Order: sequence, then structure tokens, then C-alpha cells
Amino acid sequence: MEKIRKYWNRPSRSAYVFIAPSIILLILFNIIPLIMAFGLSFFDVPITMNHATFVGWDNFVEAFHDPRFINSLKVTAIFTGIEVPVQVLGALVIAAFISKNNKRNKFLRAVYFLPVICSATVIGIMWRMILHSNIGFITAALQSMGLGKINFMNTPGLTIFVISFISIWRSFGISTIIYVTAIQQVSPSLFEAAQMDGAGKILQFLHITVPSIRPTFWYIMMTRFAGALQIFDIIYVTTNGGPNYTTESTVSYIYSRAFSSNSSMGYASAMSVVLFIIIMFITVLMYRRMVKED
Repeated sequence: MEKIRKYWNRPSRSAYVFIAPSIILLILFNIIPLIMAFGLSFFDVPITMNHATFVGWDNFVEAFHDPRFINSLKVTAIFTGIEVPVQVLGALVIAAFISKNNKRNKFLRAVYFLPVICSATVIGIMWRMILHSNIGFITAALQSMGLGKINFMNTPGLTIFVISFISIWRSFGISTIIYVTAIQQVSPSLFEAAQMDGAGKILQFLHITVPSIRPTFWYIMMTRFAGALQIFDIIYVTTNGGPNYTTESTVSYIYSRAFSSNSSMGYASAMSVVLFIIIMFITVLMYRRMVKED
């Protein structure tokens, strides 16, 4: 017993004891399901999983010939193209304004961060009520202004922008707070020297703030890309993929094929693997750029 205590008493070894619960949970709920998804993608498996038929690459061939899956990839790409640039660049600008530690900025940070800690279900239901075509106060306000009755949640071509706005509103705070933390680490002497040379706030932002936090920029870009490509909860609560699948993301379609009446766990797993490869490819590219900037 004494030998065991001495062995784990070293800081370099005792650290593993403290992170062991997290590692176990990671293995149980991430690594094992990931391995199982790769395995199931080569089988035809019903939701009951009482039998499995090996089909090889047929599920992947079917996925790339499935118009609904291709459409879900397009919807996800459109959503990502809207959400990520607005989130990454908008949060950077806002963070520059509220980076100084005073009471007003601390209050604004709390306001921006508040939606982050709220449930996606609550946020989805709230915005669905706000934008409801009959009882939503925003719809009523627009009608009173003579703009007509706009059905935000059931208009093809418009609803995807509404979903993007809700997602940005929900997660905007976390990107802003990360930027604020990075900006506060920049040496004040750089700004003082630039101010003495006659540089204004905009030039200081462009030539000091932005170059100094480039690793943080690429970190947020990487994490927001990965998050946007996996969008599900907001869509599920607000539109459930409608109207006419114009807001059905890839994860939404995977969920519907895995747990609907015509479920196929093998086919859903194959689509999950395709999405995983896409996310991994983009993440690796951005991670390499982030490390290079650092």
C-alpha cells in the first residue's frame, strides 16, 4: 500500500487520478459510440438492433445518391456560411468595445453571455413564439408598420436566415468573452506607443489588436465551424427541418433516419461518418493554421 501511495504521490502521476473520471466519461460517451458508428455504417441495422446484415459500402453509395442527404449538406453549408462569419467577426468588433474593465462593460458582458447558459429548447420555443405569424409581437409590429404578415418560420428562402440569427444570438456571448480575454492579454504599452505616434482607435484595432489575437481568432473560427456543421437543437425545436426541408441540416436528417418509422441505424451511421470526415478535415486545416499563428 505504501508503494502505491508513493507511486501516485508524484505530481506528474497524481494528475492522472484527477482527470480519470473525465477520461472514463470521454471513452464511454464519445470514443466507444464513435467506433460503433464506424462499425454500424457497414451494416443494415434496424432501430431495435436485433439483427444486422453486412452491406459493405452500400450505405455510403446510397447517401451520395440520396437527394435529401445532399440537400441537408447544402442547408448546413448555407447555415455555416451565414453563422460563422457573422459570429467570428461580429464578436471581435463587440469585444473590442467592451474589453476594458468598467461597470458598464462588465454588465454588457453578462448580457451577451446570458443566452449561452440558457437551454436550446427554451431559446427555440421563445423565438418561435416571438416570430409566430399570429401571436408573435415582432410580426404584429411589422404589420402595424404596413409591411404585411411575414411567416418567419414557414417561408422557404427566409427561414434559414431566421435560424442562423437565432443560433448567432444564442452563442454570440461565448465568442465575445473569449475575444475579450485575449484582448486583455495584449500589452498596454503597444497601444500607448501607437497613441503617441498618432494612431487612432481604428488603426490600433487593425494593426495591434487583430494581429495580437490571431491564434484566438482561428480557435474561435475552428470551434464555430465545428459547431455550425453539427447544428440540430435549434432547428429541431423551431422548424424541425421545414418548410419542405429547406432548414433540414445534416444532423437533423441523420436523426430522422435513425429514429423515425423507417429507421436505419446503419444508414444513419454512414451519414454520420461522412459528416465526421468533413468536420475533421476542416478542423485539422484550421488547427494547423492556429498553431502556425501561435
